[in-house]
Amino acid sequence: MGCTISKKYERTPGYEEPNVLAAATPFTASEIEALYVLFKKLSNSIFADGLIHKEEFQLALFRSRNRRNLFADRIFDLFDIKGNGVIEFGEFVRSLGVFHPDAPIEDKIAFAFRLYDLRQIGYIKREELKEMVLALLHESDLVLAEDIVETIVDKTFRDADTKDDGRIDLEEWKDFVLKNPSLIRNMTLPYLKDITLAFPSFIVSSEYEDSEV
Repeated sequence: MGCTISKKYERTPGYEEPNVLAAATPFTASEIEALYVLFKKLSNSIFADGLIHKEEFQLALFRSRNRRNLFADRIFDLFDIKGNGVIEFGEFVRSLGVFHPDAPIEDKIAFAFRLYDLRQIGYIKREELKEMVLALLHESDLVLAEDIVETIVDKTFRDADTKDDGRIDLEEWKDFVLKNPSLIRNMTLPYLKDITLAFPSFIVSSEYEDSEV
């Protein structure tokens, strides 16, 4: 047998063979084939070039290409491993693998740390933590008084900054997350355990919705 992506589809830029990606991620080769179907749909939703642009990423998350969110922007930037402004298929699979239920917790913790490290300086400052808290609250449609937000940020930063040097490094972040695992609850997407079933149904329903518009 063997993988049939190259026969069924024209390869997109940054394409990697399923067996190569399967060796580097928690996905099987057949699951990666299913992911390729999803990737092709997402990467051609606005620009037909086989690459996921930020507008297409926003459209997939919010059903709107114009809605912007700091959290979504940071996820896009981390998926864009090469830093060239687009997400290639290999980057898509490797990054999504971090959200797999079987991915090592160390990988999830490291990804979340980079997510909060907005300035990409190797540690998290208080103002970065506050920006992310506000973005997450906005995404959840939660509105809290400024003093409550400040209290949440102050307590979180104080508990995490065990070295009391005004910043949270990766070691402190790891210790803090292990004590508060709910912080990375969203780093695990259960349906990735069975994407050969989940993604085709998602694609079919999405296509149906598109036809109704």
